[in-house]
Amino acid sequence: MQSTYSKLNAKLSLLPLLSFVAIFLGAGLYLQSQGVDYAFYQLPAPVAILPAILLAFFLNKASINQSVDTFIKGAGHSNIITMCLIYLLAGAFSTVAGATGGVDAVVNAGLDLVPPSFLLPGLFLISAIVATAMGTSMGTIGAIGPIAYALSIKTGMDPALVAGAVVSGAMFGDNLSIISDTTIAATRTQGCEMKDKFRENFKIAVPAAILTVILLFVLTPEPEVIDVKEYDLLLVLPYAFILILAVMGFNVFVVLFSGIVFAGLMGFTGDYQGSAFIKDIYEGFSGMQEIFLLSMLIGGLSEFIRINGGLDYITNKIQALTKVIAKWNRKVADQLGIAALVLTSNLCIANNTVSIIVAGPIAKKLAEDGKISGKRSASLLDIFACVMQGSLPYGAQALLLGATFQISPWQVSTSSYYCFILAFTAIAVICINRHKA
Repeated sequence: MQSTYSKLNAKLSLLPLLSFVAIFLGAGLYLQSQGVDYAFYQLPAPVAILPAILLAFFLNKASINQSVDTFIKGAGHSNIITMCLIYLLAGAFSTVAGATGGVDAVVNAGLDLVPPSFLLPGLFLISAIVATAMGTSMGTIGAIGPIAYALSIKTGMDPALVAGAVVSGAMFGDNLSIISDTTIAATRTQGCEMKDKFRENFKIAVPAAILTVILLFVLTPEPEVIDVKEYDLLLVLPYAFILILAVMGFNVFVVLFSGIVFAGLMGFTGDYQGSAFIKDIYEGFSGMQEIFLLSMLIGGLSEFIRINGGLDYITNKIQALTKVIAKWNRKVADQLGIAALVLTSNLCIANNTVSIIVAGPIAKKLAEDGKISGKRSASLLDIFACVMQGSLPYGAQALLLGATFQISPWQVSTSSYYCFILAFTAIAVICINRHKA
């Protein structure tokens, strides 16, 4: 009787999370049917999760005071607070570096170095570099999309192919960047260092990128001349600076704080003012408000799921689904389980960061049971979240590029070749290195 009650309790503990997904997905589908732009981004996730939290309180078999304590314990977990602080610093760096002209400098420096015959692979690489530097695929697409569209008009290239190259590079950089919110969420939920996740990710993402470059080179038409605007190489340095510090193994707070100061100093060499520097830091903080709040709220919601056995229940279900593979190799089965978990989550939520935050605790449990390292589980979470996000016709990336290029978002998502190649590469690495995870 006790085991039956515990199993039922575990199932019920998942209802709030499922209700959050249903509200978020349902609102997106409804608004999309009404022709609303960016339908899946009209309902802020921190608002969509509030009914789920109320349901969790109602289902929890404890007093209100005990339930509040449980929620606060989850929301205030050291991993959640650390994640939120990193979000703030990452937002500040991105805003300051962008305000000083760093984004334009990186884009034009890349175009200056790209031979015309290498146009499509060049757009992929430029997008990858900018996204790695900025830590955001959307910011990258916003910066490079109009340039890429102008190039497609001038050269007569298929706009879907050009848009696919841009979103492919943007997802590569978003996946690898140490200041990306997906990286922050993946490393904190899995309890690993950013430098370790970066190196693990690098071994999977780079082969996929090389294959993508080769494919895009074959698809590039006759060369055209590209007009490049002037740029200040000094403004590129802050991005290189934080990447080098991160790979060297410096503490992430030191890396980001130093990056903010360095970006400001580079701006001061021009007409960037101290007052603007202060305002931009705060603007960067404000830009992370939604993901900051959502991380804390999901942390509190996850604590209800954890104490009532929901995480163990999902873990057991995933392991049951992959039991055939587990007979061959348990590590492979659990890694594919993590991949399936975050793919499904992102399919429903259409936001790779949120999907990682939602799937993170369950992925950690799967990793621990399968004796998979935190850096590998973090890498898989980030990789497959980006795979799905870059392939979704209703994802923000495809919607923005579709609007920019005046084509269907479906054409953008189906031309995102890197995402498909990355999925294949990741699965191949999982199977080949089945004894090393």
